[in-house]
Amino acid sequence: MLLGEFNHSIDEKGRLIIPAKLREDLGDSFVICNGLEGCLFVYSQDEWNKFVAELETLPRMNKDARIFKRYFFGSASEGSFDKQGRVLVPPSLRKAAHLEKDIVLVGVQDRVEIWDKGLWEERSMVSEEDLDAIAERMEAIGIRI
Repeated sequence: MLLGEFNHSIDEKGRLIIPAKLREDLGDSFVICNGLEGCLFVYSQDEWNKFVAELETLPRMNKDARIFKRYFFGSASEGSFDKQGRVLVPPSLRKAAHLEKDIVLVGVQDRVEIWDKGLWEERSMVSEEDLDAIAERMEAIGIRI
């Protein structure tokens, strides 16, 4: 399971160090793609295959399904780690997520999210009131904490 928050930087060539714990869980090969809310998603090959299987169930004639598939598959890139534990983030993905220098990596169960640090600081701020409201909505769909 992918867990934790890690602060790093991306170099001018687009290389990003992935912490050892996350590398272990991602395995030797992985897929990096556009994420939601302005971040990138990084899936192990097994988790990517599960995601693909879910997307395959979407109806081909549904316009939203086609757009959704294009968004993820069109941006997807297979990756691997170099000897220093770095991954090369393709220029198109760096641009999409506004990755320039300071980066936050977040383990989110089945994937790693890569965020621009400033955007992460904005998006990760959740008030106690908002969290209470979210918890109520989660309970409504069967999630209990």
